[in-house]
Amino acid sequence: MLNFSCLRSQPTGLGVYAQQILPYLQDLHPWVLTPGESTPPAHAHLRRLLWTQTTLPRIYRRVGASLLFSPVPEAPIGAGCRFVVTVHDLIPLRFGPPTGKLAAYFRYFLPLVLHGAIAILCNSQTTATELQHHFAVPTAKLKVIPLACDRQRFQPSPLPPAPYFLYVGRADRHKNLAGLLQAFAQLPWAGELWVAGPYDSRYTPVLQQLTQHLGLTQRVRWLQYVTAEALPGLYQRAIALVMPSFWEGFGLPALEAMACGTPVICAGVAGLAETTGKAALHIDPHCPAAIAAAMNSVLNDAGLRDRLRQAGLERAAQFSWEQTGRTTAQTLARLL
Repeated sequence: MLNFSCLRSQPTGLGVYAQQILPYLQDLHPWVLTPGESTPPAHAHLRRLLWTQTTLPRIYRRVGASLLFSPVPEAPIGAGCRFVVTVHDLIPLRFGPPTGKLAAYFRYFLPLVLHGAIAILCNSQTTATELQHHFAVPTAKLKVIPLACDRQRFQPSPLPPAPYFLYVGRADRHKNLAGLLQAFAQLPWAGELWVAGPYDSRYTPVLQQLTQHLGLTQRVRWLQYVTAEALPGLYQRAIALVMPSFWEGFGLPALEAMACGTPVICAGVAGLAETTGKAALHIDPHCPAAIAAAMNSVLNDAGLRDRLRQAGLERAAQFSWEQTGRTTAQTLARLL
């Protein structure tokens, strides 16, 4: 039984993962729960949590399931369900407000999910190590299955780059968009910074105010959510993707950009370092001057751009959704 009720109409990283692996799980002949009248809205976390603990176990028993898989770390506790979950990161514990709902879930409820699961899938070794460190999850329970990107859509373009740097992602604090804006303000260059990601009333207005304070109003374009169809073109024409996050479990935009032959500038930490290997220009995310220096180097050094482009293409070729999906299906099949 697959609980994919968390899918949204405008998926970001978690939704992309769920959508991409679902076709490879069909050989298991699963009962699939997708968003609908019987499931709560994906963004209503409390309602979804209550539904998971009450309604989901009844569905599990009604359809005669022997295993439940969720692509996010949510599962019924103490209800007699055998389950596997995927954990992508522990960012709410690291960067969320201590009194926030997600931080409370990760602090008090997630440990029950982790210790109740018969197996836990992780998108990177970084995430697996975090689970061992924070929650003492046994190594034998953890299975690292990296994410990937669709290289049929994300591929190089013959068109020359346009004069913009690109950021793709949410506006959460750990993404360090404020540091990127401060770095961009230091560049002696007249081009633009394009920010692609969903509007967030908690963070976006503050960042837009910072843009105005830095005198960047005419040079920063807020694109909000970009569709899957339009995203490859944004990567292909960018001078570079800049991803200065303080922490990531994996760093999917970096992989997508590399598959497009776009140079990547990113923090050399956690999942970002693991995903990009030696194919990106790594920076200290806590230092806007270092971010600015890396952006300036990519702007002015054609040889560096070519090396990053080639290294990125070679690195991206090591990841595929087929491999991710089939490994996930094989792991679940062994547990049935």
